[in-house]
Amino acid sequence: MVDRAYTDAELEAAIAAIADPERLRQAQDVVARSAPSLQRVLATALEEGGWFDTGHKQAVREAARYDDVSERVRAVQTMLAEETRLGMLVGVAVGFELARELAGSQTTEED
Repeated sequence: MVDRAYTDAELEAAIAAIADPERLRQAQDVVARSAPSLQRVLATALEEGGWFDTGHKQAVREAARYDDVSERVRAVQTMLAEETRLGMLVGVAVGFELARELAGSQTTEED
C-alpha cells in the first residue's frame, strides 16, 4: 500500500468500485471472518482515544435529563447517531491500517 494523499477523484472511483454488490459481499465476508479480532482492536482504539469515557457519560446524562419523553428520545437518538458515526470513522481508520498491514505482508512474501 502506497503512503500518499489520494485525490478526490481517486477516492470517488474507489468508493464507486467497492459499492459494487459483489465487491461489497467479498468485503463483508472478510469482516465477518475477522469480526472478533477487529472488535477488540476497535474497542481498544476507542478506549485509548478517550472516545467513550467522560464524554460518553456526560452525553448519557444530558440525554436522560429531559422530563419530556419526546425530547429525551430525540436526545438519545442524536447521541446514538453521533456515537455510531464516531465508531464508523475509527473503524475506517482501523480498516486502512489493516489494509496497509496486509499489503506490507504481501510485499514481504513476494520478496
